[in-house]
Amino acid sequence: MAIERIIDKRTHDLGGGFVVGRVLPFRARRMVGPFIFFDHMGPLSLAPGIPRELDVRPHPHIGLSTVTYLYAGQITHRDSLGSHQEIRPGEVNWMVAGSGITHSERLEYARSHGALMHGIQAWVALPEADEESTPAFYHHEGADLPEWREDGVHGRLIAGEADGMKAGVRTHSPLFYQHWEMDAGARRSVAGAYAERAVYCASGEVDVDGTTLQAGQMAVLAGRDAVDVLARRPSTVMALGGEPIGERFLLWNFVSSSKERLAQAAEDWRQQRMKLPAGDDAEFIPMPA
Repeated sequence: MAIERIIDKRTHDLGGGFVVGRVLPFRARRMVGPFIFFDHMGPLSLAPGIPRELDVRPHPHIGLSTVTYLYAGQITHRDSLGSHQEIRPGEVNWMVAGSGITHSERLEYARSHGALMHGIQAWVALPEADEESTPAFYHHEGADLPEWREDGVHGRLIAGEADGMKAGVRTHSPLFYQHWEMDAGARRSVAGAYAERAVYCASGEVDVDGTTLQAGQMAVLAGRDAVDVLARRPSTVMALGGEPIGERFLLWNFVSSSKERLAQAAEDWRQQRMKLPAGDDAEFIPMPA
């Protein structure tokens, strides 16, 4: 059987009414390769003048890289390194939290103009040797993200290596992350180069090795054999995976191989010992109880 399990997205409120579909972590499948978190944002139509409560206020991370990728809309990123970056569809914001970083994600464009917000935020856990690395932020677009068109599929490599292509994004462990736009009837194979892989249907309907996957479902694949994905109608698909990096613990926005490190990060945030984003330091999300 090519599919180990199917995971349905679960509704999760980021605060202020901005609801996302959470796929990873899942109780029976915490990670796929180094991917430890996978949120599907929208599609959500926002009118001009939306309240600031919909924004994701400043909050902290350790031990991971965040990967923000949009199909539609625009998000304003600010972080404690001084980065201030708009992210638009087809671009990648890759933030390495390492030993600790804070950032905010504001809907400033939608507040001014209105927007359809739709995208994915994933977290990639860092190998133990890099968990306490120096925080960094990178923005990628254009040639950094190889694209291809063939047999009804328009694809983009968001990060890592796959199908003979390599993205310009610096990663810390072997992985791949792809976006496919598939016409009805189009077919594409998920390569078997990595030990752990998954396919997520963001919109439309696809068959994965003969099993139907609806929008909002992720199929975690078994083994290393190539697996066919067939679009039953026009579909947006994410293919992802990589080599496992070992057990990780997760507490709120913190990821680590050490529970003690998680407790330390939580206390640092409670005691306001982590610098807030430059230009966005007037508010923050408190540590949950």
